[in-house]
Formats: sequence, structure tokens, C-alpha cells
Amino acid sequence: MQFDYVIVGGGSAGSVLAARLSEDKDVTVCLLEAGGQGNGLLVRMPAAVVAALPGQPMKLNNWAFQTVPQPGLNGRQGYQPRGKALGGSSAINAMLYVRGHRSDYDDWANLGNDGWSWDEVLPYFKRAEANARGQDALHGAAGPLQVSDQVDPRSISRDFITAGTELQHRETDDFNRGDNEGIGLYQVTQFHDAKKRGERCSAAAGYLFPVQSRPNLTVITGAQATEILFDGKRASGVAYRQGKTPKQVMAGKEVILCGGAFNSPQLLQLSGIGRAEDITPHGIAMRHELPGVGQNLQDHLDFTLSYKSRDRDNFGIGLRAGVNLIGHALRWRKDGSGMLATPFAETGAFLKTDPALARPDIQLHFVISIVDDHARKLHLGHGYSCHVCVLRPHSRGAVGLHSGDPMAAPAIDPRYLSDPRDLTTMIKGAKMMRAILEAPAMQPYRHKELFGTRDGMSDAEWEQHIRNRADTIYHPVGTCKMGDDDMAVVDDQLRVHGLDGLRVVDASVMPTLIGGNTNAPTIMIAEKAADMIRGRAAPAAQAA
Repeated sequence: MQFDYVIVGGGSAGSVLAARLSEDKDVTVCLLEAGGQGNGLLVRMPAAVVAALPGQPMKLNNWAFQTVPQPGLNGRQGYQPRGKALGGSSAINAMLYVRGHRSDYDDWANLGNDGWSWDEVLPYFKRAEANARGQDALHGAAGPLQVSDQVDPRSISRDFITAGTELQHRETDDFNRGDNEGIGLYQVTQFHDAKKRGERCSAAAGYLFPVQSRPNLTVITGAQATEILFDGKRASGVAYRQGKTPKQVMAGKEVILCGGAFNSPQLLQLSGIGRAEDITPHGIAMRHELPGVGQNLQDHLDFTLSYKSRDRDNFGIGLRAGVNLIGHALRWRKDGSGMLATPFAETGAFLKTDPALARPDIQLHFVISIVDDHARKLHLGHGYSCHVCVLRPHSRGAVGLHSGDPMAAPAIDPRYLSDPRDLTTMIKGAKMMRAILEAPAMQPYRHKELFGTRDGMSDAEWEQHIRNRADTIYHPVGTCKMGDDDMAVVDDQLRVHGLDGLRVVDASVMPTLIGGNTNAPTIMIAEKAADMIRGRAAPAAQAA
């Protein structure tokens, strides 16, 4: 099969690129996705993410990766759920629409990446967005990605905001205006039209599904890429496996990797691109030395506190909870409201552990259920949880190969807490989080704290809690970083250094981790890449 563009990975970036590139009727586009269609009820119903997140027993729409043992986490293996379906991780995430802080993108530009400052990427955020609040200087209303206020947030989520204001944290109604400091309700990527109100709007649902019938667009699911094919230094196609059958698809113009921070570097290494010490021990011939492939892995390490509650207006496990869920299911089916429309992490905050800081350095996610080990450990009864993560970690990890088998999972080593500065900030953040949870506004909900924290704990005690239980909040980036230094994998046009006809377009190109959730920024990256690939001028930078 011959196409102009072959896109590997139908996730948040790949869905956007397939839709945008196929707008040009004179080009042909092929999208390869290892997972399935990503349009079933368990994707469309927001609360059904609890079936996919744990990855057990069927790895439903989920790669369910594991890290290598982490010395910083007392030797534990971390868990890394990633979406495996059209829509990618936007098919199994909490749907939070968060852009990060304006300085995050200015940092990218200051590293030598022309065109990636906040003012220059803001038009792409707006182009992507169909915000239910309408268009203004910072938001778009006509894009494919549906962004909504939550349909039916719980009372406890609003009281969590009150608890924050009791401690002098400012309330905000919009985390996406460039300065995200404050506490408030998250906006979510859910449909807000009458027909689909309350349904998840994954990148595939927003961008890909409405145009999938285009004659110049071919979408192949169940297609696991195994190698990038080359004609000399030019990428010419992709080998893939569908079931047990090896196949190939050829690219006349470009091969574009959109596999994310784990799968994109893995495919490069399987194709002989990267560091020799990562590749040749697995019996793979070197094609192109590029030392940054798989390096620079950054992720938001997350620590959680959970409380049991006698309040029943949240998610729980038990007979009464099951009966109540039936009513919520009927409401969601009728008009998209009720608890099944929840993102679980309804409320959040971006806070400074030191008032002298120029920008927030921790993020909170307040969740209307008990969360223990990514919902892999369940607790009877009702409750709630709160997460804290360090927004710009100093620790750096890597992604490599376990073997030369392209069907094997990548070797993921985030090296959590390898830089002691991250632990210091996490301890400060955990104390701030607990203070909000213990504030007067939360008193009616508190019954029992589950993990044994208490007033007056020493930093050493907090350290042990963190090392025993912390894990990812699902934001890996950086393993094919953008730049012009020796460790950069792509340039600021996202072209792989030293090769032709090959780009990487996904979260792996972020040189530094943004201070927030990564789905909206990944979609922005793909919107900008589509203009680059099509040779279209970027929209004028917008100061706002």
C-alpha cells in the first residue's frame, strides 16, 4: 500500500494529524493504530474509565505498562497505563482540559525552539477548542475538541474549593489563561451538544471519527508497528503486524511517529536509531546514531491521601452504592448528567510551596472516590482522595528495549526521586494537601484517613509514606526532545535530526514537562505540526 503520509499511532496527536492532513484532498493519509476503535460505551461513558485504568484482567484499551524497579520508590515497580485505541490516552484519561503555565512554553522557546512560545502556540490551542463558554481572547469555540464545564460536580468538590480558600488559596474559574495559580473546578473534554452531552470527547471522537469516511484517509486498527523502513537516509514506510500477519505500508512523503513518550522512542530503537548501547545488545543493526532517543524522560510523580466518608454523594463500593449507580446510569443515558459524567478528579489546584516562587510548583487533583494503587486495590464503602504532584521535576529517566522483539513492552525507567529536590518539594506539597483536607469545610465529610498520616509528622515520616506509595499521575514526556543540542532528537519543525522524511509528533518531543496535564498540549503540538507539514504559515502570535 502506498500513501503520501503514514502516521504511526492514533492517539491524541495521531488523530489530530490524520484529520488535519486529510483535509487536503490531493494527499493520501494512512493511520496505523495498535489498538481498537475506541468508540465503545466504556470509552464514551466518562466514569467507565475505572474499567480501563487498572489494566486488569484484560488490559481494556490500555497498554498497562510497568516500569523497571525504582530505587526512589523503595524498589517498587511503577505502573504506567497508556491508551491503546483510537484516541490513545485521551480514551482512558480523566478528560481534564489543562494547558499548563505560559512560562512553560516560553521555556521551550528560550531553549532555541523557534515558534513555541506561549504567544505563538496560543492560536493553536484556540484552533483546537470548542469551549462551551464561547470564544474570547484565550479560548476558541469552533474547534473539533469539545471542552465543557462539568455537567454535575459533587457538593464535596465545591467544598474542597472552600477549604482551599479557608487557607487563603485563591479561587479560579479558569486554569487555562496562562497563569494557572489557584483552586477550582476543572473543565473537561466532554461533548456539550444536546445529542452527546456528558460523553467523553477523546481526540478521536473530536477529530477523527467525523472525517473517517474521507476517501483519502485510511485507518487501520489492530496494527502494531514493528519497524520504520528506509531508502538510504529517507524513511520510506512502516512494517507492522496485524494479528500474526506481517505487512508493510509505504510513505511517499513522510512517516510520522505519534506513539507517545514510550512507544515512539521504542520504535526508533527497534529501527536502529538511537544509542548503540541501547540497540546492538538486542541483535538490532545500527542505522543512525542519535544519542537522545529514549533519554530525558520526565513524568509527574504523584502522592495520594484517601479518606473514608459517611457521605454517600460520591463513588463507593457496596450494595447501596450499586443501587444508586443504576439511577445515575439512567440519568446519564437520558441527558448526560449524574455521577457517571464525572471525571472523578473534579476539582484541583495549582499552588506554590513557597510564596516567592514565580509560578506554581505543585498540582492537586481532588477525586470523588477512594483511589489506591490506580484503582487496583479496592475499599468497601464511600470516600474521597486527593493527589499532589511536583509540576517540574528535576529527575530524568529513560526508555529502552527489554529485547529485540517488537511486540514486547518498552523498558521504562523514570528514575523517580533520583534528584533530591523533587522529594523536598513533594513533602512540602503533601503537607499543603493534607492541610486543605483537614480544613473546616471538609469536616462534614471526614470519617477516617486510610493511610496513617497524622498531624505533626516529621519530614522523615512523610518521606517514607511517599517512597512507599507514590507513583505516576500519567504525564510522561521528553524522550524524543525538540531542540538543537547534542541530545535533541527532533528540530523545532519536529523532523528527526539527520534523517529525511521522518518526524515525531507527540508528547515525547516536549523538551521539558509542562506544569499541568499533558493531553491538551499534545493536541496543540499536533495542530501546529499539521501546519508545518502542509507548509502553511503559522497564525500570528497572540499576546494575551
